[in-house]
Amino acid sequence: MENVQKGRRVGIMASDPINIGLLGLGTVGAGVARVLLEKATQLEATIGRRLKLSKALVRDQSKSRNVTLPEGVLTTNPDDIVSSPKIDVVVELLGGIDPARGLMEAALRQGKHLVTANKEVMAYHGADLLGLAAEKRRDLFFEASVGGGIPLIGPFRQNLAANEITEIHAIINGTTNYILSKMSQTKIDLQTALGNAQELGFAEPDPTNDIDGHDAAYKIAILATLAFGTPVLPEDVKREGIAGLSPIDFSYAAELGYAIKLLGVARLRGEGIEVGVYPTLLTDDFLISQVHGVDNAVRIKGDLLGRALFVGKGAGPRPTASAIVADLIDLAHNINVGAHARVPARFDLGREVLAEDQLASRYYLRLWVGDQPGVLARIAQVFADVGASIAAVTQKETDPDARTAELVILSHETNCAAMRVAVDKLAQLDSTERVASVLRVEDLEDDE
Repeated sequence: MENVQKGRRVGIMASDPINIGLLGLGTVGAGVARVLLEKATQLEATIGRRLKLSKALVRDQSKSRNVTLPEGVLTTNPDDIVSSPKIDVVVELLGGIDPARGLMEAALRQGKHLVTANKEVMAYHGADLLGLAAEKRRDLFFEASVGGGIPLIGPFRQNLAANEITEIHAIINGTTNYILSKMSQTKIDLQTALGNAQELGFAEPDPTNDIDGHDAAYKIAILATLAFGTPVLPEDVKREGIAGLSPIDFSYAAELGYAIKLLGVARLRGEGIEVGVYPTLLTDDFLISQVHGVDNAVRIKGDLLGRALFVGKGAGPRPTASAIVADLIDLAHNINVGAHARVPARFDLGREVLAEDQLASRYYLRLWVGDQPGVLARIAQVFADVGASIAAVTQKETDPDARTAELVILSHETNCAAMRVAVDKLAQLDSTERVASVLRVEDLEDDE
């Protein structure tokens, strides 16, 4: 029999089912429900007990759904899940910060284990929620919050625990990777590629979170927090989106031996942390550069492991449901043996997130200038004034009627704040018509 104390289910007999409540029954929630119902026998054989879908929170019980649920499962009251002594595990699939964060915290305080796919809550409040879970001797699993169906959080928390991770390079937004892949392969512009993505269901009607890099910033903040033992918030991430990219940039990058990807970067720089999201020229003969379409890829470097690459479907109901159910299986095994937080997360290393003036990168610049004597000398002087140097300059196109020329410049490694000053000064030169593109260049080291 259950041990119920003060309205809380505090013990579960080995023969009892593990009762699950879903907060949200959208596309992903319906996918999770379907797996729990259709694979119930297989899951029970794997775990040794039944995973029972007991409640699912919805806004409208009368709405037609693409999954058939047993009678009495649907509810419009979140308390039927987070406060019920009959629920053992809460699966949060609402998305966004509110009301999801409050319900997650309430579930933990009520003694529930928690599984979530919520990247925003985990990026902003993950460290606090993990601390609360540890205090309440409960588990919080969040594999689906980064990388969809790619196993990432588990390896970061457990399999790689013996390593000091020093670098992360990540393609972690399927929408932008699809758009950039189409722009590279077919030379269409961004708006056309975005329209294609929306028609195929790869992009939201409002794609701002993807195009401007917010989604990738949430995810790299989570990975950096886990990797470096210090809370990294989304506002700590130096973020640039892809809205300014032109098809010609992909052609010029290819000529130079690079692909262009929206890249999440997190790495140790001495005792500090560099973390950013930006469109990047990435050496094109590395595997991560060849990940196209909606796939995601995360490349890490550890002191013992060397380099490893995780690749797979980064979004979609099926990969996300796969990650959530995998968390439920892991959690069920913990419940079976009375364990929790087998490898506790720590966030007390106190590393500083470095500011822009503490970082350096190589850069690609494309600009239109007056086709006249002395232009290159003025550009070189701007670079010299900020302590930067030019590695190469190529004249690509000319417009005889407008008397302008297009230049592509590659810089040597330059302080990032200094390059921002240089770009502003270049734009103010009388000879500059337009600074069209400014992209970072990431020269990856050979795989080991």
